[in-house]
Amino acid sequence: PSPSVKLTLSPLPSLKRMKRDWVIPPINVPENSRGPFPQELVRIRSDHDKNRSLRYSVTGPGADQPPTGIFIIDPISGELSVNKPLDREHIPSFHLRAHAVDLNGNQVENPIDIVINVIDMNDNRPEFTHQLWNGTVPEGSKPGTFVMTVTSVDKDDPKTANGMLRYKILSQNPESPSSNMFTINNKTGGIITVAAGLDREKVSEYMLIIQATDMEGNPMYGLSNTATAVIRVTDINDNPPEFTAETFFGEVPENRVNVIVANLTVTDKDQPNTPAWNAVYKITGGDPTGSFSVPTDPTTNEGLVTVVKPIDFETNRAFLRGIHPPRQSTATVSIRVIDVNESPYFQPDPKLIKLEEGILPETSLTTFAAQDPDRFMHQNIRYSKLSDPAQWLRIDPNTGHIVTMAVLDRESPFVKNSLYNATFLATDNGAPPATGTGTLQIYLLDINDNAPRVFPQEAEICEKPEPNAINITAMDGDLSPNAGPFAFELAHRPSDVRRNWTITRISGDYAQLSLKIGYLESGIYELPVIITDSGNLPMSNTSYLRIKVCQCDVNGDCTDQQHIMAAGLGTGAIISILLCIIILLILVLMFVVWMKRRDKERQAKQLLIDPEDDVRDNILKYDEEGGGEEDQDYDLSQLQQPDTLEHDSIKPVGIRRLDERPLHPEPQYPMRSAAPHPGDIGDFINEGLKAADNDPTAPPYDSLLVFDYEGSGSTAGSLSSLNSSSSGGDQDYDYLNDWGPRFRKLADMYGGSDD
Repeated sequence: PSPSVKLTLSPLPSLKRMKRDWVIPPINVPENSRGPFPQELVRIRSDHDKNRSLRYSVTGPGADQPPTGIFIIDPISGELSVNKPLDREHIPSFHLRAHAVDLNGNQVENPIDIVINVIDMNDNRPEFTHQLWNGTVPEGSKPGTFVMTVTSVDKDDPKTANGMLRYKILSQNPESPSSNMFTINNKTGGIITVAAGLDREKVSEYMLIIQATDMEGNPMYGLSNTATAVIRVTDINDNPPEFTAETFFGEVPENRVNVIVANLTVTDKDQPNTPAWNAVYKITGGDPTGSFSVPTDPTTNEGLVTVVKPIDFETNRAFLRGIHPPRQSTATVSIRVIDVNESPYFQPDPKLIKLEEGILPETSLTTFAAQDPDRFMHQNIRYSKLSDPAQWLRIDPNTGHIVTMAVLDRESPFVKNSLYNATFLATDNGAPPATGTGTLQIYLLDINDNAPRVFPQEAEICEKPEPNAINITAMDGDLSPNAGPFAFELAHRPSDVRRNWTITRISGDYAQLSLKIGYLESGIYELPVIITDSGNLPMSNTSYLRIKVCQCDVNGDCTDQQHIMAAGLGTGAIISILLCIIILLILVLMFVVWMKRRDKERQAKQLLIDPEDDVRDNILKYDEEGGGEEDQDYDLSQLQQPDTLEHDSIKPVGIRRLDERPLHPEPQYPMRSAAPHPGDIGDFINEGLKAADNDPTAPPYDSLLVFDYEGSGSTAGSLSSLNSSSSGGDQDYDYLNDWGPRFRKLADMYGGSDD
């Protein structure tokens, strides 16, 4: 029977009566009780029930709060009972509060706490967190090598034996090489190896049945459960590859590269497609030149014997190779080299010969013969030219003998740094024919065959040098010692060259040209300069220095337009401009002839047309600018000198068509003086323009006016400066005849007679 607690309050003598609280110690109730229910737990009584009737009640989870109905109390007797079995794994304890009130509902005691603890029973089995466990261990592992850890949980109280687990291995499959290859830590579940002999090639996987038992492993009272542990044995490189044959055979054409000549097959007991299985091949002998390599096929693990350097059949007719992977499996590879037609080759290539330039045609130079590497094939070689830029050489097609066809010139544009390169072909008669090339280099030794020339060819100088000099040097196509130092001097003719100019030697390659006189008229002068080189047989040449004499500013720079012309136009450009002008003049002349012929044809047609049928007043032509051909008959009398005109027959300056009839009398224009001043030419033209504008008979459209008729017998004289002299008439200009054909016209104008 459950204990009953009675609380009494007794007064102390000589002290005021104190009320004591009622106290209930914790109540322990086993889980999974079989009853009968309701089952009494404790009786609650208050001291006040002696004087009056009380009513008892409990509150809290399990009583009047969810889960309700587990605990009940008799309101009169105060007996607390449990109404159903308890589950510790669901609710391990309950906290209730008891109350005591009188019949009027007044509280007579303070509420009291009641704690009910559910006592654990071993009603739950251990549960593994995984039913299947996977682990690995390398083959050949030593005893004590950790493999894996398995874990299990129990819902019972772990502080009691009900929740304390122990592990053990029930079975091992397969039982090879021993039935006890692994052991397990009975408390932690850690699995380790306990025996040697793990070999993946024999047993690649073990299956263990693991048991977990509570009650500290007591087989009689404890509850158990099992799980499966699969342990996979991983591969290590403990097996060497082995060749499937002792000798492998292959063949390859000579001079071929990147060709697979043999496939080496091996077997390896290690796990395929792992580093322990992938074979690495190495040549141990028989290939001193490194002509072969043996890469590995990653899919088949075969060794691919590959040619990486050309093999010459004539020197290596067969190969024997010893090949082995790292773990000492060897095999022999026999490779037969197949002879093929190889190209002839020149030796040496390039071939260098030294010659003096200027040797005559048909001179024998050398024999440039090729060799055929095919010693076991009897073949003939023929020769031909591939490149001969200057077409200087000829080669004998049978012997390769080379002779000259022209004079060899070191200064030719085809010669670079004194070297002339020619390329020749050698072709055998194999099947198919093979061709080789060779280069013949001819080093041309310099001879003194080029005369020096003045440089620069053009220069500028001021009319009044203060001082003003020109530095010149020489250009010579030859090399030293056939070039500089040079000797410079002025030519003796024309005579005024040395009279006006002087040349001074500065160094072996430079000289200075300066004016001897204080003033020289602007213009272009060509000075002949004689230059002599220093060859063993010196060569001399007279070259012309084109000098532009111009007016200069304070800085010594040319200021006139001729400076721009001289700087921008060379001789070729001036000749091109002159040719264009001549062609333009020819086209203009042809156009004028065509226009005159067309005008005659039109006049002839007008004579055949009836005046009444003339439809020119009805048909208007707008494609004739300026009135067509009729407006091209001009009165040029106004542009003639007035003294050549008769006063009674002066013609108006208006320009009219031939078929135009004047409606008003033609006006008379004022006469000009007999000898107008040349400065009045502008006024004269303006007056003529004003008269033409005021002429009522002038055509009302633009006309082409011809002003190129200068008249005859002008009293004003010619405006050309060629008829005047700026230096006086007493000067002798005969020396201009010595300056060449360009100055002959000036010599005729200035040096001739008054006629």
